[in-house]
Amino acid sequence: MMRTIPTAKTHPITEDYILEEVIIIKKSACDPSEEVDILLRHGHHPHIVKLFDVYEDEAHVNLVLEYCRGGEMLDRILSKKTFTEREAAASMVNLANAICYLHTNQVAHRDLKPSNIMYASSSGESDSLRIIDFGFAKQSRAENGMLMTPCYTAQFVAPEVLKRQGYDRSCDVWSLGVLLYAMLSGQTPFAMGPDDPAEDILKRETTTRLQTPIRPDFQDLVRKLLDVDASRRPTAKQILQHPWITHRNSLPANIIVNNVYNVESVKGALEQTYRALTTTSAVNLRPVNASALAKRRLTQLPKLGICSS
Repeated sequence: MMRTIPTAKTHPITEDYILEEVIIIKKSACDPSEEVDILLRHGHHPHIVKLFDVYEDEAHVNLVLEYCRGGEMLDRILSKKTFTEREAAASMVNLANAICYLHTNQVAHRDLKPSNIMYASSSGESDSLRIIDFGFAKQSRAENGMLMTPCYTAQFVAPEVLKRQGYDRSCDVWSLGVLLYAMLSGQTPFAMGPDDPAEDILKRETTTRLQTPIRPDFQDLVRKLLDVDASRRPTAKQILQHPWITHRNSLPANIIVNNVYNVESVKGALEQTYRALTTTSAVNLRPVNASALAKRRLTQLPKLGICSS
């Protein structure tokens, strides 16, 4: 069981009034030690949620985190239906910078999706983006850097994860591609709804050629990010060097995609998190709901936010 409690205090140095969120984790439900270690080591990046303190008793671990006033990217996508190209590019710059930092430090987030990206400011500006929820994050220690545990959210997962092959940090790059596609289309590119079995998603990921009405350089970036061959995907650093990113200030500031999709269907696809996927011969995965971390998220109260502006 996990509960979130908003708190407030005065910063000991600046005397600024800051809001925090306390996450209370039941020890019998999961072990948050990896998440805590990663946040303590790497949470000082401007686009990664900050962990202020950790308190522990016999039954619980209490994480004191920054508070996000602006809510989840998921809510913004659903309320606006689409981002403009300029908004999407600005958001991608900040996210790619954060992922580049994590990957440089041998950390894979493994669960990037709109609901795990929040805004520190109530205005929802891209500069206040924060990557949150490092419950599935992993700092690789093996010599080859390969990860094996299949933790994911179905709509945003890379094909090598669904196949249960060894996978590396490029799985986060795939998720960035799905996020970018979702920003400008209001839907996910491969999952059709909240109950899609893994084998169907995998089939679409390996056979579907994405068609978007956006400019060619955007299509080029998305297709590179969503390359089925992980070795051909760009690194987070290379994303920042792509022409669609480097020329972002000249991108259209008006919404050019008219979203005509069924909103409830889109919402179901985006909000599906950690549902048990049907075990098949093609994809032999343990249902995600069976994991302790997934149970923790399923019992979580509605998020109050994690960062301060």
